Formats: sequence, C-alpha cells, structure tokens
Amino acid sequence: MAQEHLFGEAYQPVQIARRIEGMGVAKARADALTVLVLAVLAGAFISLGALLYTVVLSESGLGLGPSRLLGGLSFCLGLVLVVIGGAELFTGNNLLAMAWASRLIDSRAVLRNWVLVYLGNVVGCLGTVLLVVWAGTAGLGDGAVGEMALKIAHGKAQLGLGAAFARGILCNALVCLATWLAMAGRSVTDKILAILFPIAAFVALGFEHSIANWFFLPFGLVLDGQGTLSLAGVAGNLVGGTLLVAGMYWLAYLRGDDGQARPS
Repeated sequence: MAQEHLFGEAYQPVQIARRIEGMGVAKARADALTVLVLAVLAGAFISLGALLYTVVLSESGLGLGPSRLLGGLSFCLGLVLVVIGGAELFTGNNLLAMAWASRLIDSRAVLRNWVLVYLGNVVGCLGTVLLVVWAGTAGLGDGAVGEMALKIAHGKAQLGLGAAFARGILCNALVCLATWLAMAGRSVTDKILAILFPIAAFVALGFEHSIANWFFLPFGLVLDGQGTLSLAGVAGNLVGGTLLVAGMYWLAYLRGDDGQARPS
C-alpha cells in the first residue's frame, strides 16, 4: 500500500521493467522500412535539439553552470520529440538488451535493430545539417551561432578516445534512465517531466551522445573544414545503455523469469 501511494498512478519499477522488455520485443520485430523511417526522424529530432542547444549557448553571459543547464534543458527537445512523437533512437534502443537477456529476442534481432536504427539516425542528422546550412542558421546573431557551433565541434574533436568512451558511458546511462522514467508516466506531461532532468544533466555535464555528434561535428566540418567523428563515443553509449541501465534493471527485476512473452 505504501509503495502504491509513493508512485501514485505511475507504473512501478518492476512494471516499467516488463513494459521495456515488451517494447524491446516489438521494436526487434518491426519491419525494416518502418524502423528506418522512424530512425531518420529520430536523427532529425536529436539534431533539432542540438541546434537549439547551440543557439541558446551563443553569446550567453550567464556563467558556466547556468548556461550549460539552460542549454541542457533546450537539448531535451530532441528526446521529447523522440519519445512523445514516436521514433527510433539508437541510444535509447540499447534497452533492447533487457528483452535479449530474458531470451525473448535473439542476438541477430538486436543487432538488426541497432544497425538499422543507427544508419537511419545518421541519415536524419546529416539531412538536418544540410537543411540548417541551407537555411543560413549559422548566421544568426551576426554569426554568433556559427562561432558557437565551431567551438562545440572543436571541443568534441579534440577529445581523446578514453575520455570520449567514458563520457559516452555516462551519457547513455542518463539517456536510458530518461527513457526508463518516461515509461513510468501515463500522460504526456508525466513523460516530458521525466525526460527533462536526466537529459539536461548529461548535456550540462559535458557527456557524449553518439547520435547528436553526427549533427555537431558535421555542422562544424561544413563551417570550417575541421572536426572528426570518434567511434569511442558510440562504444561508450553501448556500454552505458546496455550494461549500466538495461543490465542492472534486468538483474533486479527480470532475472528469475522464465523468458515467456509478457504483456507490455
């Protein structure tokens, strides 16, 4: 009774685990064209959040902490659009590891989803870069947005492999926790509020999102011919999402189940 009072109408953690497990089965079984289309949308959504973050930080005089927090809240636009609008994001889909651990889907199905979603995300990001360049958004504020975009891209390109990997782990732990918390909500408002703090935190803390970097770095590359993409961030995202979130919650709530399909 006390636990029901604590969570109110929200789903309890063990219910969230089963919902995410069921969601993983549905995602793994979706047809390829649907997955690709929704993945392209997710790449575009995350890119729009990244662009808003860039604009908000441009010529900000609030100081390091307040500026990064405000930028992080702005970046939340991306995952809000993904979760509420319904799209396929590689980092969030690392939670398919829960259904895999329960033997509801096999490794081939997981890898198929991850490859299709990652490719679609990249296409969505690069397409958004082209549109943003075409729109001349970098010229806002007498070029201040372009200068900030270059600063962000240069900072990311200069990260060492170890730092990028560690930041990728920390980033996707928070991204997957945001997805986990959103699954607790029953309304749009619940889901948006659940997303805000984990996503704002990873951005403010300077962690690395492998999909967002397909916007930040190519945008910087177009603006001045510099910037490189690091696979270390991708690997870190995988570890953070599959082991630190999906793995830990599977151990807590689902490890003793018999692997039979369950309602979500």
